[in-house]
Amino acid sequence: MAVFTAIGGEDIAQLLRSYALGELVSFQGIATGIENTNYFVTTTRGEFVLTIFERLTFRQLPFYLELMRHLARRALPVPAPQENAGGSLISELKGKPAAIVTRVPGRSVAAPTAAHCERVGEFLARMHLAGQDFPRFQPNLRGIGWWKTVLPELERFVDDGTYHALAEEVIHQDSFFRSPAFEKLPSGPIHADLFRDNVLFVDEHGAPAIGGVIDFYFAGCSIWLFDIAVAVNDWCVEVGDGALVMERAAALLCAYHTVRPLLELEREHWRTVLRAAALRFWISRLHDQHLPRVAHLLTPHDPGRFERTLKRRIADPELPWV
Repeated sequence: MAVFTAIGGEDIAQLLRSYALGELVSFQGIATGIENTNYFVTTTRGEFVLTIFERLTFRQLPFYLELMRHLARRALPVPAPQENAGGSLISELKGKPAAIVTRVPGRSVAAPTAAHCERVGEFLARMHLAGQDFPRFQPNLRGIGWWKTVLPELERFVDDGTYHALAEEVIHQDSFFRSPAFEKLPSGPIHADLFRDNVLFVDEHGAPAIGGVIDFYFAGCSIWLFDIAVAVNDWCVEVGDGALVMERAAALLCAYHTVRPLLELEREHWRTVLRAAALRFWISRLHDQHLPRVAHLLTPHDPGRFERTLKRRIADPELPWV
């Protein structure tokens, strides 16, 4: 959530005139993230987040915004997209698609406990079940097809050993994604980016509760196990070296399993999918590092973290499961 498109108060005030959200009180750019331009917006009627989409198109956006609305209407703690005067969830600002969603409460946690991981597991399972009747389909746009496209672009930036490791893993994953087993795994809409900074917690009687889950703009339709793997590779590891913290991983997986029982087939492919989740972010962070876009505020991410994570998931003698 960087700022690529700089706007002023009058731009936002003019946009708000096409919504029934009150008048502008204040706004602030959000510096974290790397994909879209985001602003906190306070009006006389509440607090919202304005997003200007830098890569997603007017044609692609209905999937993400309608998925968020679908989940919000099923009482999941996600931002609710707001309709403009024309009844659309999408507006235009500076020639780019834009949307306004409710601002959800809470703060992200940098050092999660098993209790935080338990809540994340519960949320993921509830989200997967709630999305089963979502009528739209869109593939994961940062899935295997994107990995195969981006890999050759990275060759001139990385050393031979790194490129070989990336290529070898892409080949391994391509074989899995084409396999009959992949087609049998439970699937549907996934968040695909459920990192620590995308879950906001509040205190509820002395225990952590999820106030909101944000940033659905990498969502797509794929196997649910990939969503779980992305979460485990972030919430349940030592960030420095990618080593699994079994207590946290067990809490997340058991909480998920209680809501949506995991299958034996999912267990059989767990290591491969954990590797896929690590590869996805190793490739995307290398891409963002070597082929960056100019932004007014930008927080880059370290690709080495997921190189280490992938190597760990390949070598781990034991993996957590239910």
